[in-house]
Amino acid sequence: MVFSSALFLFFFFPVFLVGYFLLPNYLKNTWILFASLSFYYWGAPIFIYLLVTATIIDFYLINEINKSKTITRKKVFLVASLTLNLGLLAYFKYANFFIENFNVALNNIGLSEASWTKIALPIGISFYTFETLTYAIDVYRGVHEPLKRIHHYLLYIVCFPKLIAGPIVRFNVIADQIPHRNETTDNRIFGFYRFTIGLAKKVLIANTLGAFASETMGLSPDHLDSGTAWLGILAYTFQIYFDFSGYSDMAIGIGKMIGFSFSENFDNPYNSRSITEFWRRWHMTLGDWMKNYLYIPLGGNQVSSNTRLYINLITVFLLSGLWHGASWNFVIWGAFHGLFLILDRIFLYKWLQAIGIIPSVLFTFFVVMIGWVFFSIEKFSDAMNYIKILFSFDFHIESLLFSNEFYFTLFIAVVFSFIGILGFGKRIQLLIYREINYSVPQALTVLIVAVILYGVSASYITATGFNPFIYFRF
Repeated sequence: MVFSSALFLFFFFPVFLVGYFLLPNYLKNTWILFASLSFYYWGAPIFIYLLVTATIIDFYLINEINKSKTITRKKVFLVASLTLNLGLLAYFKYANFFIENFNVALNNIGLSEASWTKIALPIGISFYTFETLTYAIDVYRGVHEPLKRIHHYLLYIVCFPKLIAGPIVRFNVIADQIPHRNETTDNRIFGFYRFTIGLAKKVLIANTLGAFASETMGLSPDHLDSGTAWLGILAYTFQIYFDFSGYSDMAIGIGKMIGFSFSENFDNPYNSRSITEFWRRWHMTLGDWMKNYLYIPLGGNQVSSNTRLYINLITVFLLSGLWHGASWNFVIWGAFHGLFLILDRIFLYKWLQAIGIIPSVLFTFFVVMIGWVFFSIEKFSDAMNYIKILFSFDFHIESLLFSNEFYFTLFIAVVFSFIGILGFGKRIQLLIYREINYSVPQALTVLIVAVILYGVSASYITATGFNPFIYFRF
């Protein structure tokens, strides 16, 4: 089940909200936990038992970290917790990848392949793992006391708004909100409005672009010219942004409606003037996690040589690519971004700042768009063929005559993303996303807009069968 499905919009979400708002305060967390487990059970009925069992074991391991009087004992329980959670991630997400590559190596030396039954990937396991790790490490570092009640820890881990696609919520950010939250009518209105903004981005823009991108990027090289290829990757570039940022908006909005303040995940990333800036504004909770739990522990910027700094950067982004998926293309995508981060450190960042806002934004957007080729196409050979077609400059004008709906949606996506170049991006973002103390007329206006967006988006979903979600597989 995803937020942009008819089942969620017409049944799960309304029932959840009615139950939540009618229950007394002391039962609200129990209701969220029940709803979250039901939400996950619908999509992964087998894995829910593993998820709950691992989370309960982890709760007691981390409590032992807090109780321990010596560093050695703390480290023992920290290692046990990390081993449990990273072990689950490694097994379910990377075992197939390892065996496939092992069999390739065996074939190359003339040996028979190892037999193996493919493992199904539990939904949301990457986001689950990141949050269990941040809980364990924050407690070990003394950043925050562990939660005292097991159902509070389960709620932190499986809270359905953020469960399958984030934002990645660090434990110390949300810990105090779990037992005590400040819920207001304004937050509920704003939360519903924020949810519907995200729903509209996902359904009306991302899905329309995605239908075209999927068809175009799936064509064989014999049926693809440069013009169509450029439009295809441009459509995918905006699809993945409106798809993922829309889902983040929906998660943040649901959280706000029930008193949680989740971290923002996007900040007009396609208006960035360098790849370094792009990664401060794209999937910000992932970047924050990588910085605090991987990059800084490796030494970060505080290292003795530039060589070590570059090794740290490329290591972080190779792992970031691998986190996105068990495929060499994701590793290449991570290395691609890591390379440009290193080039930023050497010379590129200063050069981009010197050439002006619009050229630097366009250059960065171009680099990001080329990177999405490796992200979106599973086979490396297919990705390289697609890039060759992009740069063959073999244009067939007649093939560019697509539907008016596609061109209109692409135009809207471009306007939304690049309006910040002219200095209006932040103002529009504040207008759409800012939280205010609503007057009665403002509250009614916002609610009317939200209800219209909800109705239009829900109608679009029921009328079309195309409703993918890119980050669902991670």
